[in-house]
Amino acid sequence: MIYTVTCNPALDYIINLDHLTPGAIHRAGGQTVSCGGKGINVSRMLRTLGVQSVALGFVAGFTGKAMEEELVRLGIRSDFVRLTHGMSRINVKIRTDTETDINGTGPTVSYADFELLSNKLKGLTSQDTLVLAGSVPPSLGAETYARLMRSAQESGARTVVDAEGDLLACALSCRPFLIKPNAEELGALFSVVIRTQKEALEYAARLQERGARHVLVSLGADGAVLLTEEGMQYCIPAIHGPVTDTAGAGDAMLAGFLAGYGETGDVAGALRLAVAAGSATACCTGLARAETIDEFYRKIPADQPTCIG
Repeated sequence: MIYTVTCNPALDYIINLDHLTPGAIHRAGGQTVSCGGKGINVSRMLRTLGVQSVALGFVAGFTGKAMEEELVRLGIRSDFVRLTHGMSRINVKIRTDTETDINGTGPTVSYADFELLSNKLKGLTSQDTLVLAGSVPPSLGAETYARLMRSAQESGARTVVDAEGDLLACALSCRPFLIKPNAEELGALFSVVIRTQKEALEYAARLQERGARHVLVSLGADGAVLLTEEGMQYCIPAIHGPVTDTAGAGDAMLAGFLAGYGETGDVAGALRLAVAAGSATACCTGLARAETIDEFYRKIPADQPTCIG
């Protein structure tokens, strides 16, 4: 079973506008509300790809209740720790000719609340995969993911991390099975700008030296590169189409990789489905549907991904 942890989930309120003028009153051309947060997005995409998962994390208030209800409607199991104070955040995403996001802050998570989640992870087995994705509430620190990984790894569960900054850096010592930074997040760890596949692989290797086993780097319009535990280097271009909204594309890519790996046990083959899911989502409003992902998957040449080292 795949378990996803979203420590700071949100209701995503997406507003479509013809244009945005600061200080003016606007009327939305369209709007949607959905439960979000990187781990929840991974669970939603896994469901689309026919893979079961359980969504974990913290929820609070009426927004948290709404998220739980939507996951039930979507057919996704959840087992959140419900906080007694505060409310889960609302993220406002304004879509015009550009993408403007206003992300709310999360509720306070106490030590006792954190221990409740940590204890849930001790029940995982060596057949399970734990995905830790996204940010954490301000009350939790940079060691949050490392602490949760240790709980899950007591029984041999495989761990996957999609985070940035100190959250990711601290998790490396726990030897995650897979990490998935994007080019900007990878560069920020080393105070550089990643411009090429070669540079992405160079700095991915540095993260391997610090503990990561497999490193998948999403490069936006340039596709993705994968550095395996065995030192193999793979690259695959993005499948181009009319980009609609890049939000969630990285989460879709990670879910695609996990779904592909679970089916074949082959990391290179999993990269094909990862890029199809990510590229399809970038060309959709919200996460891509299964038929769109299949359409994009069929566009990938048979000789992809390319082994470059």
